[in-house]
Amino acid sequence: MGTMDIFWLFFMISALQPVLQRRYLDAMRTHKIAQIEKMRGSRVILMVHRQETMSLLGFPVMRYIDVNDSEEVLRAIYMTDEDVPLDIVLQTPGGLVLAALQIARAIQSRKSKVTVFVPHYAMSGGTLIALAADEIVMCKHSVLGPIDPQIGQYPAASFIKVVDQKPISEVDDQTLILADIGGKAIQQLEAEATSLLKRHMREDAARALAAKLATGTWTHDYPISAEEARLLGLPVITDMPNEVLQLMMLYPQPVRQQRGGVEYLPIPRQSENQKQ
Repeated sequence: MGTMDIFWLFFMISALQPVLQRRYLDAMRTHKIAQIEKMRGSRVILMVHRQETMSLLGFPVMRYIDVNDSEEVLRAIYMTDEDVPLDIVLQTPGGLVLAALQIARAIQSRKSKVTVFVPHYAMSGGTLIALAADEIVMCKHSVLGPIDPQIGQYPAASFIKVVDQKPISEVDDQTLILADIGGKAIQQLEAEATSLLKRHMREDAARALAAKLATGTWTHDYPISAEEARLLGLPVITDMPNEVLQLMMLYPQPVRQQRGGVEYLPIPRQSENQKQ
């Protein structure tokens, strides 16, 4: 075999490796999802958003909840009998309010139990979806987030605060328009969150919590821990099944041209006393 033959063989193997690895991961994911569905007697739906890399140019692209996600989730829900429980695994930084609300409303209308699993984080729109569930399962250090609407790169509540604190003559027209849009967006999300939360608590408590989550009480990236979420009145437990964590290991963050910054042996580790 000549040098050029070896080169082309190496090139073909290198080109096929990502494809083979992706197919292997897809097969492992399908097997693990089927295992969880059989164990829990449920329909398992995952919405996992990672930072992905464009295959040719190498640019990082952050995934978020969009209308394609809502279409796929709604399709999966429609294909599931009303008597079958839903298990939804969320890992997302948030996304479009329209898409998140469509999913949340579909969950709210289910007759069977809906459980949302948050292995790591479900921020913003992900939290909005979680509010519709009968039960939210989190790890001890998993987080949810506020659902206050954003206008561009700024919180809607901040535009309203600027208008309230400055004389109207000192506020430009664009800021006034954005404050008007922001006020409507907050009112709409507050009403939707109240409707979702009434499933778990009295209406007055639901309104109070919806206002806290939607009106800019915290910064938009504030991490609400499992314990804090429970204190807020959300139906949170921290009994995360190992199978869900194992499933998440099959959704690794794409890494291009460099190693990740975290390494460990991916096996359970027991103390020496437990082994004896």
